[in-house]
Amino acid sequence: MSENVVHLFKTPPTTTDSPDTTPAAALSESVRVVRVFKQSGRAMAGAVRHERTTTAARVAVRHGSYVLGGTRIVARRAWDGRTGARYERMLRAAEAVGNYEVAGEWEERLHRFRSDRHRRRMDLLTAPEKVVKGAALGTAGGVGTLIVIGVALAIANKNPADVVTPLMAFIDLVRLLATIAAVVWGPLVAAAPWVALAGVWAVGRHRGAAPAWALPTGSGGQDVGAPITPSIVVTALRDLGVAPLRAAIKEMGDAGAAMLGPIRIAGCGVEVDVTLPSGVSTNEVQGRRRKLAENLARHEHEVFVTIPQAARTVRLWIADSGALDEPIGPSPLTTDQDLTANYKTGKAPWGQDLRGDAAALSLYQRHLLITGLSNQGKTAALRALALWLALDKSVEFRLADLKGAGDWAMFDGLATVLIQGPTDDHVIQATEMLESGVSEMEHRLQAPPGTVFPPLVLLVDEAQVAFMCPVIDAEKRPYGGSKAKSRYFMAARKIHNQGRAVNVTLWQGTQDPTDQNLPKLVREGAHTRASLALGTESQARMALGDKAVDGGAAPNLLRPGLDKGTLVVASDGITIPAGQASITVRTHFIDTDAAEQITARARAMRDGVTTLHVIEQGQDRDPLADIATVIGSTNRVFTQDVLQRLAVLSADSYGKWTHADLKRVLDGTGAEPYKSDGRMVVGRERITRALTNRDTDDSASATG
Repeated sequence: MSENVVHLFKTPPTTTDSPDTTPAAALSESVRVVRVFKQSGRAMAGAVRHERTTTAARVAVRHGSYVLGGTRIVARRAWDGRTGARYERMLRAAEAVGNYEVAGEWEERLHRFRSDRHRRRMDLLTAPEKVVKGAALGTAGGVGTLIVIGVALAIANKNPADVVTPLMAFIDLVRLLATIAAVVWGPLVAAAPWVALAGVWAVGRHRGAAPAWALPTGSGGQDVGAPITPSIVVTALRDLGVAPLRAAIKEMGDAGAAMLGPIRIAGCGVEVDVTLPSGVSTNEVQGRRRKLAENLARHEHEVFVTIPQAARTVRLWIADSGALDEPIGPSPLTTDQDLTANYKTGKAPWGQDLRGDAAALSLYQRHLLITGLSNQGKTAALRALALWLALDKSVEFRLADLKGAGDWAMFDGLATVLIQGPTDDHVIQATEMLESGVSEMEHRLQAPPGTVFPPLVLLVDEAQVAFMCPVIDAEKRPYGGSKAKSRYFMAARKIHNQGRAVNVTLWQGTQDPTDQNLPKLVREGAHTRASLALGTESQARMALGDKAVDGGAAPNLLRPGLDKGTLVVASDGITIPAGQASITVRTHFIDTDAAEQITARARAMRDGVTTLHVIEQGQDRDPLADIATVIGSTNRVFTQDVLQRLAVLSADSYGKWTHADLKRVLDGTGAEPYKSDGRMVVGRERITRALTNRDTDDSASATG
């Protein structure tokens, strides 16, 4: 038994002459090798897919891409700064959109850049000679100065050796600086490449110059603000959720690129026209603006969809990520102290369009309506236009601020009427101000053909307060409302109908428009209609009209609070890109202090304006004192202007006055109207003297 066990555990002898080559042994060895390879493959795959490995790979690729991308960005910036590449790009972009005027401007800028660069290069040829001469003169002058100081020091100390003391001290300073440079130079040279590497890495990191998969989790990275390419636009349209559009793109052999026009640089973004395939309507794309923006890695407010003239085409304007959140520059009204206005030929510098170009608005014979939600910059936008126009001394303002918060207080001494307050009494005064404007308009309409009249702007801020006023006058006529008996409504309609022909225009600012606080006939009578952020599309249609909204205007998509001062404008007084019905303008903000400085300049341009603050009613009038009030500090005032101002002061007392009534009151006072330069005027000094004489006579009579 023991022998058998020992035999079983003995190792069989092996010889090289007779290896085991049976098929079973070969198969067993192959299986073992395959099993080893499979195990090694699974181990390697597990190591590659391990979270630590993928994280390390992403970090390596990300930071390497930061360096490469940053280097590319810095190199391009340097190339743009040293060459005319930037100007050439803008020139090509302007030519692509057919804007040859802008293209000419960029070509002129390119020519100036090249001329300046050539001049600098020519200067470099003579620079070494100038440097050598300057160094020689500087050295000689410095040594001479040190010797003079040394002589003075030697005389003071009575020691001739002190003559060279300042010079030796300077030499010791140079030696010390050389020693410091020798010590620091080595580390600086060693650190310079690493500093440069860190710099390009920082630029690449800031611009997200790495593949999306390599960016940290939750980072927008390159997707957010990625350059817009044809493939990105086509993909965004394909994933828009419009089945016919998706099917058509799939069937296109060129992956849908045939739909796109050239992608053009347009201000702080790009612009591209998309010709939609048959079966896809423009409003299907326009109605999915938010999804389209998200597909393009943009916020909704950074993508605008408009309808150009070409059939079945939408125009996409896509902003650079975050560009619209950056503030625009100050108004030229605050930076150019010599700026003046011209009502007929000039344009008010209002702000910038989305392309970054200056947006200027013509106010000539155009009624104006600006609306929007509360606290979105309506008053500031309206006031900016008035501040510019105030720099034309021929323009007269009559102004009613039915909020009364002091936003228009700087027009005191500039406007002939300034009403400030939200009460019913202020609405009554504003209504009578408009009615006096109607009277002035009717008087002008009766003048001989060809007569030129100075501009008269009737401005009502917070006009919804007037439309909603419930007060009824003595003749049972309401001040507010939108019926034929409404005094404010009818005055506004009359001015809209005929005022522009004789330079009488109405500007209104209102908030949160409805059919009740902004009647249809009034809003449609405005030639320039602008809207800030609104709540609904129906309000947008009230503010701008159906044509503008159907063409892509969407003030209801502006962000309340974030897009303060951003207006959607529909007007023939502003340059709108061809094929569009509106334009979006980011207005300059002019604060109260700056506004007061501008109005001070405007007042200095005029002879003096007496501002009427309250239109008093229901009291006995003193015509001579009222005439003195409306003349103010002006030396002479035309009799027609005196009648107009008296009517504004009290429509009940003076609204129906004629020249005969004025002459009747002034006859025998020594202040009768007289001719000056061929026109009848009333003199301030004569009126003042007449009042003084009357008061003296009254005092003498009382004493007697």
